[in-house]
Amino acid sequence: MVDTKPIIAAIGNFDGVHLGHQALLRETVKVAQRENACVGAIVFDPHPRRFFQPDAPGFLLSSSIGRDSLLRTHGAERVLRIPFDEVLSKMPPTDFVKNVLVDRMGVFGVVAGSDFRFGVNRQGNAALLKQLGEGADFFAAIVDLVTDDTQGEKFGSTAIRNAIQNGDMVSAARMLGHLWSVQGMVIEGQRLGRTLGFPTANITLGDYVEPRHGVYAVNVLHDGHAYDGVANFGRRPTVGSEAPLLEVHLFDFSDDLYGALIDVNFVDFIRDEQKFDGLDALKSQIAKDITSAQVILKTD
Repeated sequence: MVDTKPIIAAIGNFDGVHLGHQALLRETVKVAQRENACVGAIVFDPHPRRFFQPDAPGFLLSSSIGRDSLLRTHGAERVLRIPFDEVLSKMPPTDFVKNVLVDRMGVFGVVAGSDFRFGVNRQGNAALLKQLGEGADFFAAIVDLVTDDTQGEKFGSTAIRNAIQNGDMVSAARMLGHLWSVQGMVIEGQRLGRTLGFPTANITLGDYVEPRHGVYAVNVLHDGHAYDGVANFGRRPTVGSEAPLLEVHLFDFSDDLYGALIDVNFVDFIRDEQKFDGLDALKSQIAKDITSAQVILKTD
């Protein structure tokens, strides 16, 4: 049966679905319940930053699949996508509200953060959104930004990216409200880990933000099961690598994962990437890294 209830949707990029986004979704749920409406989330694909900077390094905190899953976890019943293209980038704020939100999306109302910007050159702000809504037969509710009590700053994707790039996964998780996770398909590598006795599942990060190069305690989700592990992200200076690669060794796991889709959750940073004098030294350090990861994961 088609749901004919009106839609009240949170609107934003929702990269990472961090604590600020979660507060916005909670408010959207409250408004939707009050209006007997369906809870929606309006997202932009691709991320506007990628549209304007097509050659920029990876920066995303979540894949579109991961983002949509988190949005649903936090109350969204429907995820509505707005393609971010040249037409949208040049659209005046008034046209965006009437042509996109009302006519195309068909929403009854939107809930936005007080820093929301829209329209050509980001001319539209939250106050204008509310004003335009009143003249377009739909309403806009504006939510104040949620701040980090420990830092006194708003929760935002930039601060989380900085933490990840510094290897501070504990701070990233605190701001996200969940562990930072990357999802990827396992590719075939040089099989060096298997030769050393520590087979790895290798994935590239694509458009994700790159974490600090080094070794991490992780847990991995695959086919409905969770596994603890240790991961290295970097260029493997001991053996050489052209592009950064995430190599994950799962504890107590021996199956072939080539071609499988896995989620890698970063728990904590162990050490920086370094070059060793030969494979024996590398093998010895991997064993130490495994012990360190097991201690972290046991006490986490």
